[in-house]
Amino acid sequence: MSERPWTDRIVGARMTVDNLFTDRIAESQLTRQEWGLIMMAVDLEIEHPDDPERARLVANTEKVPEIVPELDNIRQQMQGGPSKQKQSGGMMDSVKNALGLGSSDPAVDEEEIRAAERLANEYAETLQRHLEENGRWEEIRRVAAQQA
Repeated sequence: MSERPWTDRIVGARMTVDNLFTDRIAESQLTRQEWGLIMMAVDLEIEHPDDPERARLVANTEKVPEIVPELDNIRQQMQGGPSKQKQSGGMMDSVKNALGLGSSDPAVDEEEIRAAERLANEYAETLQRHLEENGRWEEIRRVAAQQA
């Protein structure tokens, strides 16, 4: 019998933190829609899960640069302008690019990527703090260590 992955065990905590993090998103340069797309590209991981002193929840943001072109499309659509995706290939290209399967723009805005990465890491820290405050962090860390 396989045990549920540790990520499945924190779904409720993530929903709570998502609600708590709404104000932080509002303070940022991102819309909720853009943030949702970024979080689809982020994988949460526990570094050093076998070491209670060093274990920490981190955001793996290596896929974030792949979705930046789609963030631009979201902004253009919200401003009422034509989207590059609509001009080039429509909805299917948009979905493919959001999943990192389409062509990527070599002129991706590095500052935008760094801002998204900082916010994703802040989210991971907030989620870990929430798990700690609710007495769940050690359980999640131990499960992640067993599954590593």
